[in-house]
Amino acid sequence: MHRLIAFLVLSLSIPHLALPQETEKVRTSPYDVVALRSKDTYVKITYSQPQKRGRQIFGGLVPYGKVWSIGANETTEITCTRDITINSILLKAGTYSLFAIPSADKWTIIINSELGLWGSYNYNSKLDVFRFDIPVQTEEAVSESLTLQLDQRNDVADLLIRWDRIKVSIPLKFLN
Repeated sequence: MHRLIAFLVLSLSIPHLALPQETEKVRTSPYDVVALRSKDTYVKITYSQPQKRGRQIFGGLVPYGKVWSIGANETTEITCTRDITINSILLKAGTYSLFAIPSADKWTIIINSELGLWGSYNYNSKLDVFRFDIPVQTEEAVSESLTLQLDQRNDVADLLIRWDRIKVSIPLKFLN
């Protein structure tokens, strides 16, 4: 009995023995989800939010002319439960990776069929579903975090991508 009491006292005084589970590390680029529904169609976008932290973002941290996964960590993914259009191009129901090739005045938006990637390191253009160009807008206010928003108006919505002083607006339409 004395050995059992001694073992319990010793176990409780050493935290890593008493609590074997590890605490999850806080991500510097937190995970976020934006979603909306129109009738029977549900759209969800999952991404990680990198922070500006005084850095030059576009043309610096995010180079012009190179494929970027629109976020940090895991590649940004868009899921739609029914067919929609993105910039008037038909996107069949499913889950896709979302990439961009930024430049100073426009972005090339890429919808790609490969999933489960980390950033754009293993991006394969042969798996592109489609691409289109969209103009860049400049804003007065600085967005410290990369932010994706879905601004819905009945059966249409805009996917807004904001970071630093840049805003890109991508039109979506529900085909209910």
